[in-house]
Amino acid sequence: MKINMIGTGYVGLVTGTCFAEFGHTVTCVDTNTQKIEDLKKGQIPIYEPGLDVLVKKNTTEARLHFTTDLAESIPDADAVFLAVGTPSSRRGDGYADLTYLYEAAKSIAQYLKGYTVVVDKSTVPVGTARQVRRIIAETNPQAEFNVASNPEFLREGAAINDFMRPDRVVIGVEDERAEELLREIYKPLYLRDTPIVCTTIESAELAKYAANAFLAVKISFINEIANVCEAVGANVTDIAKAIGMDGRIGNKFLHPGPGYGGSCFPKDTLALLRIVQEHGENVRIVEAAVEVNAAQKARMVKKIREALGGSIAGKKIGVFGLTFKPETDDMRDAPAITILPALLEKGAKIKAHDPKGMEEAKRYLPEEIEYVQNAYEAAENADCVVLMTEWNQYRALDLERIRNSMASPIFIDLRNVYEPDKMNQQGFTYTGVGTC
Repeated sequence: MKINMIGTGYVGLVTGTCFAEFGHTVTCVDTNTQKIEDLKKGQIPIYEPGLDVLVKKNTTEARLHFTTDLAESIPDADAVFLAVGTPSSRRGDGYADLTYLYEAAKSIAQYLKGYTVVVDKSTVPVGTARQVRRIIAETNPQAEFNVASNPEFLREGAAINDFMRPDRVVIGVEDERAEELLREIYKPLYLRDTPIVCTTIESAELAKYAANAFLAVKISFINEIANVCEAVGANVTDIAKAIGMDGRIGNKFLHPGPGYGGSCFPKDTLALLRIVQEHGENVRIVEAAVEVNAAQKARMVKKIREALGGSIAGKKIGVFGLTFKPETDDMRDAPAITILPALLEKGAKIKAHDPKGMEEAKRYLPEEIEYVQNAYEAAENADCVVLMTEWNQYRALDLERIRNSMASPIFIDLRNVYEPDKMNQQGFTYTGVGTC
């Protein structure tokens, strides 16, 4: 199959590369000339484990191509995937900004020749595919095409495995020809017994929002239970283990922390709220999850202040991890963006380290933060250290070295990486989330 991927962001680049790995001929298109030139040289604009290897392999074997020229490949494409950004509106009202998507639909329309399936890969509100169809039909009345919805379910840091071994593939279509073409594209997964859920376009569009909202609810739930644990003297780690063994609940996303972040959960929960409000409905559980998440980040500031004796002014704080999760350089809506500025405003001095996210962090965080080469430099002469992101390299630190280098051995673990008893035995004053 000949596939065009419009957009070389996180979703577009990973998806296009993996399709090429399947054996399809894939052309990734972007308006950013510098990004395309970098990709041609094998320079990857995002950090995703293993992606650089796959890009190099498939470009070398001439299955993966990069261009800024729509006319170069759109006319020959069997399918055109729209994988452009759909961020929250700059108005701050929670609506998804579909400007880039609609511009992309209009841009490709004039080059469509022969039968083509145009696929919404971006996360979009219900009804978007209908608008894409209208825009293409109005721009090029002669175009022979169908529009489909094929939401992605990729986790940053594990995206390639998620694509190659997914729990399911969701396809929203209203035409048998479009369904057959998409099934052919995903045939390598079907041969591995991957379930393909074929449904209406509207159901496919809503499935992504529903999935992310459910996971966000699960995270906020365990964070609230952690807060209860702190009040009553229980241990949330034990509770999460106990309830996670229930097959109806499962143990994933039952890890308390400073709140969820990233490019999906914050944006998609707010967009879902706007969708249901437009239709006169409500999802109170999701509303509560959003409120709990915001409160949890503020609660972490209070936790740090209390661990430092009630005042942050003049305190030196070492921070381990900045990105919203490990194995990514993504800083979008990371808890650090809320927590660290609040600490600075209260007079703290911060030294921070992150294995992959420090350059990206500089775009989001105040310039007063000092970035250092490793966790040990961050801990040096610190009044406390805060483990913000659970990177593997922070799981087996030389604790004695850290304790001896600190001005005061206060260890605030916002990811519950370490065990309280052992940390106390090591001479730390330890604070976790929901631990006693």
